[in-house]
Amino acid sequence: MERKMVRTDKAPAAIGPYSQAIRAGDFVFTAGQLGIDPTTGKLREGVEAQARQALENLQAVLESAGSELDMAVKTTIYLADIADFPKVNAVYGEFFGDEPPARSTVQVAALPVGGLVEIDVVALVKG
Repeated sequence: MERKMVRTDKAPAAIGPYSQAIRAGDFVFTAGQLGIDPTTGKLREGVEAQARQALENLQAVLESAGSELDMAVKTTIYLADIADFPKVNAVYGEFFGDEPPARSTVQVAALPVGGLVEIDVVALVKG
């Protein structure tokens, strides 16, 4: 099985020693994406805007790997405050159709750079 690092300028660069994603065989495993605007390098304001940006960043990473959000099989959402779940869930629902992937959502003590939400994805490669 082949293992290949995935990188795109359409999503924020890794802020540590990790890859934006790894493509392994028929799967893509993304690193968690925060709501950082890749053009400014700054977090969006508010949990809904951060969730939307995180999902847009994930879409860009997946596209670079030959996949897309519709091919996701598992996501994990990390929240700084579980009370934000309804807001994030509403944004999340805009990105996935009638057959959303399996998902876990957890509250964490803190996220990098003061983020309010981080999301990662495991997806199939198209074709």
